[in-house]
Amino acid sequence: MGRRAPDVQHLKLVSHITNHPGAFTAPPVDDVFIALGTTIKVAGSREAFRAVDFDAVVAIAKAGRAAGASRLGVVSAMGADSHSSVFYSRVKGEMEAAVSSLGFATVVIARPSLLAGDRASLKQAQRLGEKLALSAFKWINPLLPANYRSVEAGQVAHALVNTLQSTATGCHILLSGEINQVF
Repeated sequence: MGRRAPDVQHLKLVSHITNHPGAFTAPPVDDVFIALGTTIKVAGSREAFRAVDFDAVVAIAKAGRAAGASRLGVVSAMGADSHSSVFYSRVKGEMEAAVSSLGFATVVIARPSLLAGDRASLKQAQRLGEKLALSAFKWINPLLPANYRSVEAGQVAHALVNTLQSTATGCHILLSGEINQVF
C-alpha cells in the first residue's frame, strides 16, 4: 500500500494506491513492513507530520494485524523516545509504542541514523541540508561510531526483512550499526 505504484513488478506483489491509509483494508498477510514518513517541512505543520508518521503508520499496522499478520517491521528514527522534548523524536517514540501494543508476535523497529539513498527516483524533493550532510558523511562515516553512520535505505529494507525472518518473538530494535551488519 502506498501513495504511488512501486517501480518493481512481481507475481506476488499487489500494489494498493491510496492517500488515506486509515480507510485501507488489507488482504490476508503474514508480515507487514512499513517505511512511511515525512518531514515537518514537507508536511507543512506538526499536525500534518503526526498524521503521516503516527496516524498513518499505526493505521497500516492495525490493518495488517486485522488481516492476520503476526510480524511487523517498521522504520522509525534514531532517538525515538515517547518522552522526548523534541517533537519529531516524541512522535516516533509514540508510534513505536503504539505499534508494539497491537498484538504482533514479532516487531522489528529500525532506527537508522541519517538515511542515504536516491530520493529523486522516488520523486522526493532534494533537501539541501540533507544533501550537504550526506556529502560530509561520505568522508567522516568511517570515523563515526557505528550507530551514528549514515545508512542506505536499501540496507534498512534488507535488515528489516532478514531480522524479521530470523528473530524470535518480541520487540527488537535495530540501530544503524546493526543495520549495516545485517545487510
